[in-house]
Amino acid sequence: MLDAVVVGAGPNGLTAAVELARRGFSVAVFEARDTVGGGARTEELTLPGFRHDPCAAAHPLGVNSPAFRALPLERYGLEWLHPELPMAHPFTDGSAAVLSRSVAETAASFGPRDAGAYRRLVEPFLPKWDTLVRDFMSLPSTALPRDPVTLARFGLAGLPPSTWLTSRFRDERAKTLFAGLVGHVMAPLGGFATGAIGLVFALAAHARGWPVARGGSQSISDALAAYLKDLGGEIHTDYEVKRLDDLPPARAYVFDTSPTALAKIAGFGDYYANYRYGPGVFKVDYALDGPVPWTAKEARTAGTVQIGADSTEINTALRAASRENRAPDRPFMITVQPSVVDPTRAPAGKHVFWAYGHVPSGWTGDLTDALERQLERFAPGFRDRVLARATAGPPELAARNANYVGGDIGSGAVSGLQILLRPKLSLSPYGTPHPAVFICSSSTPPGPGVHGMSGHNAAKAVWRRLRQA
Repeated sequence: MLDAVVVGAGPNGLTAAVELARRGFSVAVFEARDTVGGGARTEELTLPGFRHDPCAAAHPLGVNSPAFRALPLERYGLEWLHPELPMAHPFTDGSAAVLSRSVAETAASFGPRDAGAYRRLVEPFLPKWDTLVRDFMSLPSTALPRDPVTLARFGLAGLPPSTWLTSRFRDERAKTLFAGLVGHVMAPLGGFATGAIGLVFALAAHARGWPVARGGSQSISDALAAYLKDLGGEIHTDYEVKRLDDLPPARAYVFDTSPTALAKIAGFGDYYANYRYGPGVFKVDYALDGPVPWTAKEARTAGTVQIGADSTEINTALRAASRENRAPDRPFMITVQPSVVDPTRAPAGKHVFWAYGHVPSGWTGDLTDALERQLERFAPGFRDRVLARATAGPPELAARNANYVGGDIGSGAVSGLQILLRPKLSLSPYGTPHPAVFICSSSTPPGPGVHGMSGHNAAKAVWRRLRQA
């Protein structure tokens, strides 16, 4: 009998398996698709030689993850590549605010009226970032805080809505960039704890940047899988699990799946009926004949570029998708251009480009024209560079990854108490009604992103039970 079976070979499932195998437990992973990866895959979606990331592409949380940093993933081929700028936010006048590794450079891009306010916001946390990020990503109950005072100060700053936090800024440049940071998790700006979301992304950039993985996000998953195999773990692909009886006998079962999928497989009925999924996204992967012709020079060297004219436009777009059940006319966009720093991603002189906007859950329309009209505002002539495009709305995203219910790449709404307490209002979020069944997906704390911390935290709960048995 195995000690543990993991269902789903995304970053969280693989991390949970690795953590258990490192502690001497026998582990097997079962994945429905023909390769590992989940939200961290790389495929030729458009033309031969153009390697795209179907979901996550830039990894501020991955490079800062306490779980990943404790593993020898670089020995298994993972290499972080850092663009000249982690992120840029261009404006229609041809200028841009930036999120740089340097706090001073970032603050200066906001203008003199807000430079000091931004530095006062982030500088107290940076010297204690490694401890803070471990404490923050271990909530609510997998470890006692190592620095409860700093964590409490962070909570005072971040738990109110982001609009409260940005009220300290006088000009639109800082407010707009920060609004875009919150938009990465598809949360309207006035929601509970949205200030913390924006602050975490900013601090992550200053601490270690927003890199891409050389060769694509698949490199992260492949490194985890290779390490797991060296530890004696097994991985079975092309193995769809529809019920617990499909799996071999084990002392514990760990699911890197959505809560609703777990309930169906394990027969938990309506146990997760109150779990809420968020809006979906409409994503386009581009093969380009050259770099994106950004008007703002800062955007040309940034790995990630946010698109939204101002904070009002961003909030309008987020509200349309999440609360008004309509696609926005001017979508807020997150774009990533990996080939500005990774030449392996496209043929010589060509580029790959990744862009998405928010849409209602399950939306079946086509947002391509609206996205490209937005791009043309900040990069005139963009359409002339397009060699091929691959589009994916909510139905296609959900078909590629069953955890993206309704096209929700965050695997659950990041709003209300569900920001912190997911998938149930419980201090034991990785447990389920069955003492031998656990959940470790992005539907558990600390939530979305390729960082493995949900798997890491769930593994703690699993090995405690296995040692007690």
